[in-house]
Order: sequence, then C-alpha cells, then structure tokens
Amino acid sequence: MFRILIALAVALVLLRVGVAVIRSFAAPVPKPPPEGELRKLKRLYRCGSCGLEIRTVQAGSDDPEPPRHCMDDMDLVKTEADFL
Repeated sequence: MFRILIALAVALVLLRVGVAVIRSFAAPVPKPPPEGELRKLKRLYRCGSCGLEIRTVQAGSDDPEPPRHCMDDMDLVKTEADFL
C-alpha cells in the first residue's frame, strides 16, 4: 500500500511539472521595449589597431553601431549566441 501512495505522489508531481512546462511554451513573446529604452544584449568588440576589447551589455537598439576606437570602428568578436 505504501508503494502505491508513493507512486501516485510521484505521478502527480510529474503531471504538474509537465503541465507547467507545456503552459510555458504557450506564453506569448513579450513586446520589445519602447524606442529609446535600454535593451539587454551581450557583444564583445575588439579594436583592430591596438587590441582593446569592450563588452557591451546594454544598448538603445537591438542592433547598435559598433563603438569607435583608434579612429576606426571596432570589430565584432562575439555575439549573444557565442556566449552560450
């Protein structure tokens, strides 16, 4: 009898976790923030002349212009997908 109660409790927990996971897939994608508000991102830039590296974590748009250093645009080294 004890084993049956444990099996039922485990089945109930698995069912609730499964339903929660499926509901999370059905949640709509959040709207992008209003223009001018900072957005989170991860990008690593490197200066081609001196080798200085800068990591950008927030920007005003989803695709910001690369920063400038040594009078040239910096090269994009890593994007958010590369950090995973």
